[in-house]
Amino acid sequence: MDNQIPFNEAMFILAGPMQKAWLYWMSFALTVPPLILLFSKSTRLDAVIIIAANIAMLWGMSWLYDQMGYVRLMGIVHVILWTPLLIYLVRRVRSGDIPILFRVSMIIFMVTISISLIFDYTDTIRYIMGERTPMI
Repeated sequence: MDNQIPFNEAMFILAGPMQKAWLYWMSFALTVPPLILLFSKSTRLDAVIIIAANIAMLWGMSWLYDQMGYVRLMGIVHVILWTPLLIYLVRRVRSGDIPILFRVSMIIFMVTISISLIFDYTDTIRYIMGERTPMI
């Protein structure tokens, strides 16, 4: 599909003030906490896993956007990548061997992707149920 609008701009076209605030928050929460996690030997591998998942997510969403446009199915990329990542991170936080600053950073990341996943699962189900009209 030939999309005239770049993906990152398409997200902001749809966004009202609250959605824009959420997009800015997500930009922060998907970047800063993983970078903080790099500074602890106990969470360095977690940071690398998160960063790799985020790179795959950005690539996947851009690819899907190029193929289909801005449709509700785009949330499936988050569903596929972040669901197992969230399960892994919950287990890591519960293990108790993470210093508090790094635990808080991980929790901020986890809460953010959890909220996003609520919308992503909803959008994916809506797409499967027939809502296939581009959102732009």
